[in-house]
Amino acid sequence: MKHNNILIVDDEEKYVEMLARRLELRGLKCAFCFDGKTGIRMLTDRSYDLIILDLRLPDMYGTEVLMEMKKINPDIKVLILTGHGSETDREECMSKGAY
Repeated sequence: MKHNNILIVDDEEKYVEMLARRLELRGLKCAFCFDGKTGIRMLTDRSYDLIILDLRLPDMYGTEVLMEMKKINPDIKVLILTGHGSETDREECMSKGAY
């Protein structure tokens, strides 16, 4: 499946803008936000092929966001990216359906 519509949820604004720009140069459509609640709301308003989700957000932990997103769309593909993760975080995210 080709992922054309991507939602990036990360609180590092410069990183998000850079990542979105690079993905758009490859023909992908990106939307982004900087906190978990907004990301969940955006998923209820629109369909995305892939979510790129930070583990540590200012308002919610990434696994909480992941679980809420999976309630909205159990088949949504979620890729967790973080600079602060641990093996325990990895295992927990994968057990909840993230990549």
